[in-house]
Amino acid sequence: MKWYYAKNGSQLGPIDEAELRAKLDLGEVAASDLVWREGLGDWLPAGKLKELFPVSPLPAAAPPIPPLLVGAGIPNYLWQSILVTIFCCWPLGIPAIVYAAKVDGLQQRGDLAGARTASAKAKHWCIVAAGSFLVGSVLWLIFALLMAVFGGGSSHY
Repeated sequence: MKWYYAKNGSQLGPIDEAELRAKLDLGEVAASDLVWREGLGDWLPAGKLKELFPVSPLPAAAPPIPPLLVGAGIPNYLWQSILVTIFCCWPLGIPAIVYAAKVDGLQQRGDLAGARTASAKAKHWCIVAAGSFLVGSVLWLIFALLMAVFGGGSSHY
């Protein structure tokens, strides 16, 4: 079936349906341009014809895709979380890793408040894990020194 279309006040065609679809795909014919074929009563916008546009046509220009928010300055503390889990206190390092892993995903979805909260919690758990290691180490050192000074390891019978 042959089609005619109007562009800039000029009637163009006849062209076959495949060529018209190609022009529509390339943007040479817009959804608002008038088209006609035998069997249509009058010229109609191409976008109104379901045979050319089975679903509603897209806007002529899609809005720009928003940039990913990666690198917006919210630290995730992932490497710190891993270090305190391996070297310090794994029961306290695991929550740090869980919160650290959430930061980038929340940030990419645009949930900056959630990303900041997860970042703060990851930092908190890193500090708690490192602090518990330091406190435990100092207590162990004090105990070892006291044992060395007071000779708790030898017995005299």
